[in-house]
Amino acid sequence: MSVEAVVEPGPKHNVQASRQAYYDKISKYHMTPLWEVLKDLVTPEPKTQVQPTVWKFADVKRLILEAGEVISAEEAERRVLVLENPGLPGKSRITNALFAGVQLIMPGEIADVHRHVSSAIRFVLEGEGAYTAVEGEKSMMKHGDFIITANWAPHDHGNPGKQPVMWLDVLDMPTINHFETSFGEHFDEKMQKTNHEDGDSFERFASGVLPDGMPVTQNRTPVINYPYAKMRPILERLKKTGDIDKRHGARMRYANPINGGPVLPTMGAHLALLPKGFKGEPYRSTDATIFACAEGHGTTIIDGKPYEWGVNDVFVVPSWKRYQHNPAEESVLFSISDRPAQQALGIWREGN
Repeated sequence: MSVEAVVEPGPKHNVQASRQAYYDKISKYHMTPLWEVLKDLVTPEPKTQVQPTVWKFADVKRLILEAGEVISAEEAERRVLVLENPGLPGKSRITNALFAGVQLIMPGEIADVHRHVSSAIRFVLEGEGAYTAVEGEKSMMKHGDFIITANWAPHDHGNPGKQPVMWLDVLDMPTINHFETSFGEHFDEKMQKTNHEDGDSFERFASGVLPDGMPVTQNRTPVINYPYAKMRPILERLKKTGDIDKRHGARMRYANPINGGPVLPTMGAHLALLPKGFKGEPYRSTDATIFACAEGHGTTIIDGKPYEWGVNDVFVVPSWKRYQHNPAEESVLFSISDRPAQQALGIWREGN
């Protein structure tokens, strides 16, 4: 009677060693096993390295005014302190998709005209007397103004006034660079020729009528400046009529008057009034959101931790982190995110 030999399975480490030898072999052909990385590529919920962070304006102002002493606007091209998220060190971004910084222009300075593929917005924090010129319109800058610089639009800044002017810059540069589609261009002249007076685009396009022949498919707003002086009363009307969202307060969306869509295809913005005594209900969404306080002060609870903010402070809420606003007095918050880009791709979600 013959007895077949029984082959015992090898030790576990032999299996691991043979797998690793296989992985080493395929790596030489620039391949890797999906089963080893799948858990990092497809997660049950969004994972983010972005950290909730507040940039206090008192610190930002002190430090950027110091920058005004050590480098000129001409030398710096754009004198900006980048608001770099501590979870993304060295990447010059506030969220995965967006860049943010605070820019300073001193009296008598000009930031030369240039253009780039990245779209930009300005939310004016402090000072008056400066302007930004975009596509032939010179728009004077005041606190709370929301100014658009669309893809490839020539723009320059100047300050013929008597006081320093500071604003929040938010650009979609990380998104543009993700697709490797960045272009930029400088001009021979320092300032572009402007033949449209201040507020021309707002009066021309945002008054309920449009110039005949205006294309109805334009996917970015033709309005250069949404003045805070005209936006703030709308919030007051919403509050008086009780149009107050339990999560966001009396909130309006900056819109493209051509089609009612977002102001830019990659970035969308809101302005919200939080009444005194407002206790926001929890909310979360997949668009990491940048907030700037235009009025008042309060606290936002992010992922269970309180973050205090006041006038001109900037803070960021990471993707899919629950947050709720609790103002200490009537307050106004500006916010901007990459929500339009996510919605266009069909990947944006919100929840409680």
